[in-house]
Amino acid sequence: MRGGEKTDSLHRDSVALDSLGMDSLAVDTTKKKEPLDAPVIYEASDSIVFTKDGYAHLYGEGKVNYQNIELTSAVITMNMDSSTVFAKGVADTTGVETGTPIFKDGETPYESKIMRYNFKTKKGFINNIVTQQGEGYVTSEEGKKGADDEIYMRHGKYTTCDNHEHPHFYLRLSMAKVRPKKNVVFGPAQLVVEDVPLPIAVPFGFFPFNSSYSSGFIMPTYGDEMNRGFYLRDGGYYFAISDQMDLKVLGEIFTKGSWGLSAASNYNKRYKFSGSFNASYLVTKTGEKNMPDYSVSKDFRIQWSHRQDAKANPNSSFSASVNFATSSYDRSSLSSLYNPQQYSQNTKASSVSYSRNFPEIGLNISSTFNITQNTRDSSLSMTLPDVNISLNRIYPFKRKKSVGDERWYEKISLQYTGSITNSISTKDNLLFKTPLTQWENGMQHKIPVSATFNLFKYINIVPSFNYTERWYLRKVKQSYDPSLASTDHVKRDTINGFNRLYDYNLSLQMNTKLYGMYKPLFMKSKELQIRHVFTPTVSYTYTPDFGKSRYGYYDTYTYTDEDGEVRTVEYSPYEGAVYGYPGKGMSQNISFSVDNNIEMKMKSDKDTTGYKKISLIDQLGASLSYDVANKRWSDLSMNLRLKLTKSYTFNMNASFATYAYEFDENGNVVVGDRTEWSYGRFGRFQGYSGSFSYTLNNDTFKKLFGKKEEDEKNKDDKGKEENEDEETDEETEEQNNNSNMRKTEKASVDSDGYLAFKFPWSVSLSYSYSIREDRSKDINIKTMRYPYSLTHSLNVSGNFKIGSRWNMTYSTGYDFTSKEMSMTTLNITRDLHCFNMSCGLVFGPFTSYNFSIRANSSMLTDALKWDQRSNTGSAVTWY
Repeated sequence: MRGGEKTDSLHRDSVALDSLGMDSLAVDTTKKKEPLDAPVIYEASDSIVFTKDGYAHLYGEGKVNYQNIELTSAVITMNMDSSTVFAKGVADTTGVETGTPIFKDGETPYESKIMRYNFKTKKGFINNIVTQQGEGYVTSEEGKKGADDEIYMRHGKYTTCDNHEHPHFYLRLSMAKVRPKKNVVFGPAQLVVEDVPLPIAVPFGFFPFNSSYSSGFIMPTYGDEMNRGFYLRDGGYYFAISDQMDLKVLGEIFTKGSWGLSAASNYNKRYKFSGSFNASYLVTKTGEKNMPDYSVSKDFRIQWSHRQDAKANPNSSFSASVNFATSSYDRSSLSSLYNPQQYSQNTKASSVSYSRNFPEIGLNISSTFNITQNTRDSSLSMTLPDVNISLNRIYPFKRKKSVGDERWYEKISLQYTGSITNSISTKDNLLFKTPLTQWENGMQHKIPVSATFNLFKYINIVPSFNYTERWYLRKVKQSYDPSLASTDHVKRDTINGFNRLYDYNLSLQMNTKLYGMYKPLFMKSKELQIRHVFTPTVSYTYTPDFGKSRYGYYDTYTYTDEDGEVRTVEYSPYEGAVYGYPGKGMSQNISFSVDNNIEMKMKSDKDTTGYKKISLIDQLGASLSYDVANKRWSDLSMNLRLKLTKSYTFNMNASFATYAYEFDENGNVVVGDRTEWSYGRFGRFQGYSGSFSYTLNNDTFKKLFGKKEEDEKNKDDKGKEENEDEETDEETEEQNNNSNMRKTEKASVDSDGYLAFKFPWSVSLSYSYSIREDRSKDINIKTMRYPYSLTHSLNVSGNFKIGSRWNMTYSTGYDFTSKEMSMTTLNITRDLHCFNMSCGLVFGPFTSYNFSIRANSSMLTDALKWDQRSNTGSAVTWY
């Protein structure tokens, strides 16, 4: 196919009125053009008509392809000589125009009403063009396409509303140049909302578009804060370092002198590791210089999260979860001030851990670095490092090639567990000023040796020997010095050196299981069977007296009191050591414990086995011990566990004191030497605490209170609706894809043909309680019991949707003891199609409010917005 040459004004890249008014595509048949670089392929669903003057007319879904250019339209006219095309849509009987031209050059499509295009020069004139660039749409009444795929527009619009024909808002562009997938540069522009021009205009503008991963500037947000003045914050630069790592540097500045910097990075190496890092530094200035209220604070925060992929190394792992900040950081950061959960958080925890497993020898080594902060009093606890070493159980006397029965000594096994720790507790501003000599450190070794034997086939006997050794690098000697200013006049001298402490104990345990079966006389058709499993355990433990002087674990010093009598004080030089020290005095304990489990089995057609198991009492246990040396009983501990539902298990642990209260010679209530049993009473209940939570929503509410008949009917109706919807969903999806309109949910009807009422909601209830003896009140002299006090609170949270675009979330609580409401939050959001409106209310100790309306587009969200919030420096009481 060949075309003739012509005078073509489209070589000029301009949006001037005269060039747009000229028809540069007029045919001049006096000369012939050079052949095209590729064949032109065209087709039509209705007909193709050729005329003598070199024109081809395509009717009905015409399509023309040339290289990577594609044009589709209801009517297309081609000049076979000049390599030009003309395309337009057709109007149906109702006047609606269909089959309008869609032009695609590479991957960039353009929609228009009328189009003229030259295949050779790759220039054209486009009427009522519509093209999507990035998150928005660019439309224009008149447009001109250049040879480099750029488009010059006049009387255009830019909007991020998907209803680009009638957008809810747009920028009215007097003239613009569009470089597809690169940028849009425009001249004077005005903001229009709901077809109402606003007195907001800009002399020029620039919108960058980039579908690839790239660096770029981040627009700041603006506002004002009473204590620090007007501000620009969260503005900076984004660095696209690589496909595996990025970096975002942000800054903030206030008119009264405060400023801050932050850096955030995300990294991800597939099948290896992933994580994020965030560091912030703030300088906060409040008040006026040379005034008493002027203050300057410097704060920082470091957050680091790291996770190793499980496929990276099956025998080692490294993870980190760091959240470290100065104690006043949350009170200085605006992001924390308007986040009640974060602002009211008093503790922060950080940990970095590494573990290594050696499966060939059964050895596991793990190390952890921990920091715990309390922002209320600036206290800090750090452990660096905390190393744990464990060796799997081994049988040293087991034969490699066993022949015959197993011998008794082959059942002997041993393990090893070791740990090293180095910790300190101080204030956060003194952490780096504390010398290493004040850190608490030590090492501990544990070697348990045990064996399991069987007596009379039903009784298990487990003897064991447990050895513990501790290593410390210093000890503290105490002496009495009356010249000291302290109240106890005790002088403490730290003696550095290696100190080895050890202790051991022997124990013997016996346990068995007793089974009881019961078949009830009622409900014989269900074939009920109840099984009771009773597990008694008796153990004896012996520990020698490590308080003797030959061990050196205890020491004494003497002093003369005010009455002239010489007093002797016993102490341990290892008091406060991280792993403790051996106890004083010989110990012989006999422990008793019982466990009960009751299950019921019944015939059921719903179970594949034909029977259904029901747990009546999952566990009911009790334990008690007796100290032979001191001849005293321990308190009675009891526990109960019930599996009420598949998703909820009730747990209760309670303790009953063995020895009764009595009055001493001064009339004070003390624990005596007589047991409660000697008075004919059961052990004294010492209290119990627990919690219960449940979530109620549409589905759970129907299960609890819905009618089965209605459910079955709804299932049938739902099946019919699904069959009907399958036919219409494809059509709706196709229409939505073609028009780029927001997908709308089809209205559903109930079984009676009325519009179905939908009100999604969710309520989560959390109730916690604690029952304890109230020793602040007087004791009952007759029963020798203190009254019990109940401390309980209720927390409620949830959400509900008033409509498809309204959403409300809330959280509140009530303390029944103090009779006060806890911090209450309410958040309301409204989807305004192109915009989003949100309102947050906080009631309680941190009362505040904030209101925001902003564009949904990520590119315009910081530019088209309006925020209003309460002042953080004022304490407003609303109720």
